[in-house]
Amino acid sequence: SEAADLLGLMHYMEGMRLITVLELVAATSDENVTVTDTEFDTVPVRLYLPRRAPGGLRRAMVYFHGGGWCLGDAGMKSYDHISRRISNELNAVVVSVNYRLAPQHRFPVPFEDVYSVTKFFLQSKVLSQYGVDPARVCVAGDSAGGNLAAAVAQQLSEDPEVKTKLKAQILLYPALQALDLNLPSYRDNDDKPLLPRSLMVRFWSEYFTSDPALREAMASNRHVPAESGHLFQFVNWSRWLPAEMRKAHVYGGPAFGGAGLARRYPGFLDPRASPLLASDARLRRLPPAYILTCEHDVLRDDGVMYAGRLRAAGVPVTHHHAKDAFHGAMMFVLWPLELAVGHRLFDAYVDWLKENL
Repeated sequence: SEAADLLGLMHYMEGMRLITVLELVAATSDENVTVTDTEFDTVPVRLYLPRRAPGGLRRAMVYFHGGGWCLGDAGMKSYDHISRRISNELNAVVVSVNYRLAPQHRFPVPFEDVYSVTKFFLQSKVLSQYGVDPARVCVAGDSAGGNLAAAVAQQLSEDPEVKTKLKAQILLYPALQALDLNLPSYRDNDDKPLLPRSLMVRFWSEYFTSDPALREAMASNRHVPAESGHLFQFVNWSRWLPAEMRKAHVYGGPAFGGAGLARRYPGFLDPRASPLLASDARLRRLPPAYILTCEHDVLRDDGVMYAGRLRAAGVPVTHHHAKDAFHGAMMFVLWPLELAVGHRLFDAYVDWLKENL
């Protein structure tokens, strides 16, 4: 991807997206679940409906895939497999959303797509059409999808048009802020596989623009202007991280950049892109959360800090920290990329859903 990008043959993310294409599987029903590709409010979704008798109203999950807002698809083999299993094991309706991707569709388009699908699905006539209990609906997502799930939960809590309240939000190794890209987890996992710091910086910057100036400023962690300095209170890791994650790292406070980038690309200061920037008053209105973080992951501290801030705001939080796991570990549940840690994380997640959704 990097070579093709440098030679001007294709955009870096288009090269990366070829991986997604190789992983796609058709919407195929099986003996347990009916699977169809359809649209909710003009946005493509893959819909999973359990075949067994409901025995009452069903649970439901609206799911947002990961891939740095630039890659990924609900039809990828691992996402399809996990959605099927959740639909079957929980007797739940699963709506897996194919939101539009950057760089063709930058922030706020991916957020607007997942928000419109969720809002559409939460209408009482739609819930009753699929036999869903309005008191048992959650949003969920992994990585960039966890970012979108957190942002959707925040916006729904303030939307007067939405009468149905979410039962839960599930955030799997989520990306939650683009303010401080030099957290201890970014330093400790700078070059770890799957999601090195350089790739996460690229994903964040591409979500807003292809202007290399933003990418370079983010890489040096000097992209936030001094007039936005008050926002750092929400991502101050010296306050929100436990000692075992702070380790020997010393908090030096923010290094500010010029105001130009934030004026041109204000998205990275927007809570819809960085849910950790939400005020305490906003957090207090949120539904219970399940947050998975992995030790060997640049995004570890985002999830840990959000768990801390939600708890401080009085929101019930189940924080599962996997000390032996890396970013994306739950996807590794299918041959030939099958790992015991993937099955363990997935089983813990399903057990929580059975008890709490």
